[in-house]
Amino acid sequence: MNMKAPKISIITINYKQPWVTCELLDSIKKLSYTNLETIVVDNGQLYDDSILYKHHLPTIKVINSEVNLGFAGANNLGIEHATGDYILLLNNDTEIENGVLESLLEVLQDESVGAVSPVLRYFEAPEKVQFAGFTEINRITGRNQLIQEVPTLSVADTPYFHGAAVMISRRVIDQCGAMPSDYFLYYEELDWSVIIRKAGYQLKVCTEVSVLHKESVTTGKNSPLKVYYQNRNRVVFMNRHARPFASLVFNLFYYGISVPLNTARHAIKGEKAHISALYRACNHATFQKQMGMQF
Repeated sequence: MNMKAPKISIITINYKQPWVTCELLDSIKKLSYTNLETIVVDNGQLYDDSILYKHHLPTIKVINSEVNLGFAGANNLGIEHATGDYILLLNNDTEIENGVLESLLEVLQDESVGAVSPVLRYFEAPEKVQFAGFTEINRITGRNQLIQEVPTLSVADTPYFHGAAVMISRRVIDQCGAMPSDYFLYYEELDWSVIIRKAGYQLKVCTEVSVLHKESVTTGKNSPLKVYYQNRNRVVFMNRHARPFASLVFNLFYYGISVPLNTARHAIKGEKAHISALYRACNHATFQKQMGMQF
């Protein structure tokens, strides 16, 4: 890239897994793109690990937050400190290679594009695709699917980008606002995707490049924490964005079918903590809807 290449700020969030973050920094250090800053937001961190991070990437900027701000809140803090023309949000459990930044940046030169993600591949099995786009969220179930087959197009449409790896221009963030932080964990990038689309922008997946993802390193693949936030935020997202009749249909399905089925499934597996998390999620989401409050 020449000296006039726009500045890109890579932002990643660490939560009590510095060794995972350091592996990402090692991959960033190998990138050839020169006009680059990298920011680690150390979330819920009582100590300063700057020396450790600088050992892996001497140019790193570290922001310590003693309070756990959640995924969106920590990313927003990083965005506040970023000086780049473009922001790349990158999970700390990913690894990146040369060509990704340049390809994403090229897609964003079309000003009708609000955000672009690369393809995500499983770190332990790179031949397998985790994400090459999303389907639309079903109005009844409140669920959607990851597209796991790479489209033939070099740049494909998606209704939602993936929060593990997404590049957005500073101009779009200034216009649309920061990532909704009231979700704390899960669904915040889906909500942000809706906001950006409503502002008139397209969301894209650049299928020519990929990032390796170690998937659910922080929360675990099937943890009570994940059950709680995915269920609570699923209800909140649908009630926030669905029209009144669609919201009614979703709630009838969710509380009448989905919750009983998931309760039975967890009970069969002896997952008492998961059942407790599920019902706490239902109670909190219902309270939030009735009171018209953010949680």
